[in-house]
Amino acid sequence: MRLRADIWIAAYLRRCSTEGAYAVLRRRGAAEAGAIFVRIDKLDGETAVFGPAPQTELAERGIDRVWRRIHREDWIDPASAEERLRKEIAFDPDLWIIEVEDRRGRNFLDLAE
Repeated sequence: MRLRADIWIAAYLRRCSTEGAYAVLRRRGAAEAGAIFVRIDKLDGETAVFGPAPQTELAERGIDRVWRRIHREDWIDPASAEERLRKEIAFDPDLWIIEVEDRRGRNFLDLAE
């Protein structure tokens, strides 16, 4: 059984705070099953956006949620990140967006390989 999105997000926000990163919920989606996107801002003009990895990664790893960058480059400019998020919202208006500011670019996510 998958953990509800709202519960996972509350735990993730706490984890970021504990690690010294500033994180806020930017957009609220469907509590039970909304897709979650995490935008990491290094505060130097570089940002990254993470979204759900394919479901096959979940079965292979045996964990609740697995993430991947939704762009090819390691870091992109904020305008490109916003454009990508706008496209995701147009596709799925029930999604969640979390903003994290961390100068070291840490994401605290289980990443797909």
